[in-house]
Amino acid sequence: MQVEEGKFYFMKDEFFDKIDEKLLCLNRKGENKRPCYYCFKDAVEENIFWFLPISSKVEKYKIIYEEKKKKYGKVDNIVFGYVEGEERVFLIQNMFPTLEKYIVEKYIKQKKDVIVNQELKRELKRKANKILTLVEKGYRTLVFPDIIKIKEILLEENHTKLSKKLDIYIKKE
Repeated sequence: MQVEEGKFYFMKDEFFDKIDEKLLCLNRKGENKRPCYYCFKDAVEENIFWFLPISSKVEKYKIIYEEKKKKYGKVDNIVFGYVEGEERVFLIQNMFPTLEKYIVEKYIKQKKDVIVNQELKRELKRKANKILTLVEKGYRTLVFPDIIKIKEILLEENHTKLSKKLDIYIKKE
């Protein structure tokens, strides 16, 4: 599967089992796959994809947004926007990194990829990267999951996989 920035995806349960991070938005059991996640690529690590959960609980998050805005003056970790004509909330505060192997499938509606407009796409990437930079500088409370730990686990897993491939290649020669 080719993972595309700016599209929506569903995660495999295997990811949540492996990472074991209680503050992640977990898959819900049932007929409908939920939640779906908005995707963008890591600025440095080409194999890492960042996922932003989206929610239809707009009113709930508007209250939280306003409380944070009063307290801090601005809010970059909650973004409101439209998906398929419906208002949704993008939860940068719940974002996490992943690898392609943990992605089940792309969110498609009526045989078309679900997307957001370019303005919202730019806003989400700008704000998410701003939060990522701040978290890397030590402001870890801007997001709920321990995204530094998760990314380290994924990088180690990916490094091990690459090392094994390299070992096989070297042994062939």
